[in-house]
Amino acid sequence: MKTGPFKKGLMRSLLCCAVAGAGWLCVPSVAWGDIYRYVDPNGVIHFTNIPSGKPYTLYLKEKPKAALKKKGKPCDIGKIYELVRRYAGLFSLEEELVNAVIKVESDYDPSAVSSKGAQGLMQLIPETARDMEVENPFDMEENIRGGSRYLRLMLDMFAGNLDLALAAYNAGPSAVQRYGGVPPFGETLRYVEKVKEQLFSLRERKAQTL
Repeated sequence: MKTGPFKKGLMRSLLCCAVAGAGWLCVPSVAWGDIYRYVDPNGVIHFTNIPSGKPYTLYLKEKPKAALKKKGKPCDIGKIYELVRRYAGLFSLEEELVNAVIKVESDYDPSAVSSKGAQGLMQLIPETARDMEVENPFDMEENIRGGSRYLRLMLDMFAGNLDLALAAYNAGPSAVQRYGGVPPFGETLRYVEKVKEQLFSLRERKAQTL
């Protein structure tokens, strides 16, 4: 099978996203805190930022990350919801999942820029934006289309496993493959939990309206 320009570019992007492990994560927008580790009797390693009940030991002492830079530009939330609905459908994603990612990534700020250069609603790094054919990451439609497409790729790559797909979106798929699961990076562990919290909340809200 031939490898087209898109696939070659995509692999460069996937590697780029994880080049520096814990040092270069795609999204620095979540809170900070210490990470603890516990090894159970079967040798399985568990990580948490809220140790309770088990002999967890301090694994990673986190320092606060640089805050997300915002330009204060008002957003059209109705337009964002409309675009999420369109591209979630196009890429067979749950609307609530895309909205959860946007909430954690940029808090619905189309002009958000992280200290590491991730841009727009779904915080695309320039390399990933190019591979997802996003010319202007600050354009709401282009960013949601590109971010949704990339999220779909991560879900497909990790057989629909949400935790692994979210970890790959944040830290890069190479990091997930290297650790054989969610990488033990403080930011990534919190990122996965934050998005899932938002997802479950949005699902509950949707269920209450049915």
